[in-house]
Amino acid sequence: MTPTEYEYLRKFLKDNSGLDLSADKQYLIESRLLPLARKAGLSGIAELVQKLQGGSRQLMTDVVEAMTTNETFFFRDKVPFDHFRDHIMPEIIKARAAKRSVRIWCAAGSTGQEPYSLAMSLKEMGAALTGWRVEIIATDLSQEVLEKARAGIYSQFEVQRGLPIQMLVKYFKQTGETWQINPELRAMIQHRQLNLLHDFAQLGTFDVIFCRNVLIYFDQDTKINIFNRLARQIEPDGFLVLGAAETVVGLTDTFRPIPERRGLYKPNDPRAAVAKPVLAGAAPRMAVVAGR
Repeated sequence: MTPTEYEYLRKFLKDNSGLDLSADKQYLIESRLLPLARKAGLSGIAELVQKLQGGSRQLMTDVVEAMTTNETFFFRDKVPFDHFRDHIMPEIIKARAAKRSVRIWCAAGSTGQEPYSLAMSLKEMGAALTGWRVEIIATDLSQEVLEKARAGIYSQFEVQRGLPIQMLVKYFKQTGETWQINPELRAMIQHRQLNLLHDFAQLGTFDVIFCRNVLIYFDQDTKINIFNRLARQIEPDGFLVLGAAETVVGLTDTFRPIPERRGLYKPNDPRAAVAKPVLAGAAPRMAVVAGR
């Protein structure tokens, strides 16, 4: 791959998915796109770039999906789900006692483990949510992972990653060497394709937004833009949950961290929301090194 081809692909990926690859990640593109090129009957990266420049819509989609990391597992990192059970939902239940409804958005739902983990957590709350309308929207850029999420079918390896055995037995049915989450939980979640770079106002407002382990791949300006738009989609007393390596601090005043609850944020008064200036040379490019 020539430097020109690499620069074209870097710009293509940033424009179409937000991925902000550093200058030394050529090996990552080659490792993921060479197999795609061969599968498409192309001679290599050079011909793939020519096809992209020619406007091949299907290839554009395939390239973005090949470069989008979808590493995830049930109850990943544990702490956010402890916050959800012990802090977020008790406050929501109290605040929405008259309305008796809650809307949750998983903004990087991937193959479904995060939204299904939330669905199981809600089911475990039992009588506290009897008669409530619960809506979980799970979005992702990749149509391929959304199809897997909708099916809710996981391998033995996947269900062993973070999923307590009692929940596996309670909420899954085994068929051969795979496990499928039960229809009741699948029905709790709406899976939709969405690019966070695009407008998402049509989703409406939410009480809780999980946007974990995806913004780390974006540059500072893109993060600020997404945070400011997320603030418009969250209820004034709602909650934003970010990944352990993500923060709003130093970027925007649209959200404030909740003390002693890592990764948990509350929206500020919109009138106080001011994007922080990005200083020259202070916006490091983030490499795609881990998944959601």
